[in-house]
Amino acid sequence: MNRKTLVLPAVAGLLTPVLAACGGSDSGSKSGNAIVVGTTDRFTATSDAPAPLDPAYAYDVGTWNILRQTVQTLMTQPKGEGDPVPEAAESCSFTDSGNERYACKLRDGLSFANGDKVTAEDVKFSIERALRIKADSGVAALLNTIDTVETQGDREVIFHLKTADATFPYKLSTPVAGIVDPKDYAKGKLRDGFEVDGSGPYTVKADVKDNAIVSATFTKNASYKGSLKVNNDQVVIRSFDDADAMGAAIDKGDIDVMTRTMSPAQIDKLDSGSDENVDLVDMPGLEIRYLAFNTNAPTVKNKAVRQAMAQVINRGELVSKVYGTQAEPLYSLVPATLTGHSNSFFNKYGDPNVAKAKDLLTKAGVTAPVKLTLHYTTDHYGSATKQEFEILQKQLNGSGLFDVSIQGHPWATFRPAEQKGRYDVYGMGWFPDFPDADNYVAPFLDKDNFLGSPYSNSTIQRTLIPESRREADRLNATKSLTEIQDTVAEDVPVLPLWQGKQYVAARDDITGVSYALNSSSTLQLWELGRGVSG
Repeated sequence: MNRKTLVLPAVAGLLTPVLAACGGSDSGSKSGNAIVVGTTDRFTATSDAPAPLDPAYAYDVGTWNILRQTVQTLMTQPKGEGDPVPEAAESCSFTDSGNERYACKLRDGLSFANGDKVTAEDVKFSIERALRIKADSGVAALLNTIDTVETQGDREVIFHLKTADATFPYKLSTPVAGIVDPKDYAKGKLRDGFEVDGSGPYTVKADVKDNAIVSATFTKNASYKGSLKVNNDQVVIRSFDDADAMGAAIDKGDIDVMTRTMSPAQIDKLDSGSDENVDLVDMPGLEIRYLAFNTNAPTVKNKAVRQAMAQVINRGELVSKVYGTQAEPLYSLVPATLTGHSNSFFNKYGDPNVAKAKDLLTKAGVTAPVKLTLHYTTDHYGSATKQEFEILQKQLNGSGLFDVSIQGHPWATFRPAEQKGRYDVYGMGWFPDFPDADNYVAPFLDKDNFLGSPYSNSTIQRTLIPESRREADRLNATKSLTEIQDTVAEDVPVLPLWQGKQYVAARDDITGVSYALNSSSTLQLWELGRGVSG
């Protein structure tokens, strides 16, 4: 077993990967059997979420990883370091000094996989559709700086923004900005089910059982025109119930690649060199985990309760007992490797201290122990989540200040319940839409945030977020971003816990594995090829 480490340097403003070879030659075969990729992500249609793969609704890493292969965007995040680059567009740029007018020109000859021509009007339709539907997933908030969309001829699209937004090119690289055919997607209604149509590098066909995708077959789109080089003809994604079943499949050769989410024990086993036929690639990640609060709920409405939790929880112990070297404590919503990060929670609370937590509750007139239920999802962030919440329960109850119980729920019921405010305290993870500090504050704190949180701070929303977005040089946004993080540490609408690495495992005849994930945990199936074993 060969372990590969991909080192990602922090560059001015953004974190982007340095490229490294893995698993043989990068000139993999473009023919032969389909490459089979395993995941524990679940793709389920329910009464609460009947349209999981509609770009105007989808807002989790699993569904986005399907859409990124199939629905083309104007811009894309490069596999190497740098800013977003044109994808469906031939060129894009701000055309004013204030970052409020952004113009794109489409590539000539673009077409959807069904043969329909892709025009500027289709781009306008797709963007306006997502904003009009404004799905309760909160994904449309990524486009909320758009005022109007203008077209000039068949190939030119101009975005007029309400306020300056230097991060806008990144937002045009996310699936909510994906270009869809008006023939397939209704103007004001989500597209239920699992069909996806676009102009991306692949077409997709889903095998569905009991309203869930069992496997999805991605076939190279012969009509595709864009910036991506497709190194295979077909990839199949198979969904597994758990990491153990996925691991058994790669051992037997039933799958070629294993992605999220592997268990900590599984990663340790591969890292030890126990399987000479499987390569493990690890790289610094931008995934974070945190507790979120319904700040209107009586149990946690008093911020002293939330502050006391922040004062008691021992992140170092949590990480070492559950994730070991696969994660590190996090003291802000913004990961430590991104420009604009500040250790605001450590600066305010320092090391865990029960006496200080007790003093916070006493001064606020809160009687201990505070009775709470912590909710977590059993099947979305990996098998270690249960152990993580058992340790959080033990830490909080061990202080004598809390009486905590924990409850686990499948993602299909957990996410809708969280959005409807049914949980007072719940655990969530975040995989960035794009690698910039803005994407770790706005989705949680701006209007129409994706959590559906009732917490609102007018200074953050009206002043600090807009100030930070005006700065094209992200170093200049640090002051505003630091003030946001300090406010979060004071009010604790969310409580950051840890930041994790990301891993891919693959059999040793698979090439391009080091490129299979970018820093935003985007699955890039087009990078995979089949080479020579050994």
